[in-house]
Amino acid sequence: MEQNENTPQNEQAQANAETPAETMPSLEEMLKAAELKAQEHYDAWMYAKAEGENIRRRAAEDVSKAQKFAVERFSNEMLAVMDSLQAGLAVETATVESFKSGMELTLKQLSNVFEKFNIKEVNPVGEKLDPHKHQAITMVESDQPANTVVSVMQKGYTLNERVLRPALVMVAKGK
Repeated sequence: MEQNENTPQNEQAQANAETPAETMPSLEEMLKAAELKAQEHYDAWMYAKAEGENIRRRAAEDVSKAQKFAVERFSNEMLAVMDSLQAGLAVETATVESFKSGMELTLKQLSNVFEKFNIKEVNPVGEKLDPHKHQAITMVESDQPANTVVSVMQKGYTLNERVLRPALVMVAKGK
């Protein structure tokens, strides 16, 4: 039997021989591809830069709003105290007892606001002088050990353990 040269395998081999080998892309094509890739990277970088600026701007706005409205809750609570004081002053037929009663109620409201916002009184009678919490005004003769707080001229206050105002105190002199 004579072998036919037009078998499917021979046809494939002839087709491969007739097509030229893959050619390298030209320098112009390579340059265009590199420019496209560079433009893609530049666009992605510009997008990331703009996104970063937007995040920074939003964060600055959030901080500004937080600072501006940080005392809003406290202020709302203080309005009730203000209303009580104004109502007490508006009474036309007030007696000393009614004024005292009104002041006590207003002081109780104010104390509740202080408690709600963790504002605590510093009343250090009998404690050792702490320059972080107390401010000594004078020294007096006393039976107490030296540098012990004998009396408080003005109470101090702390907010979340941070001193808002030191207590003004008189301390015992050393013997």
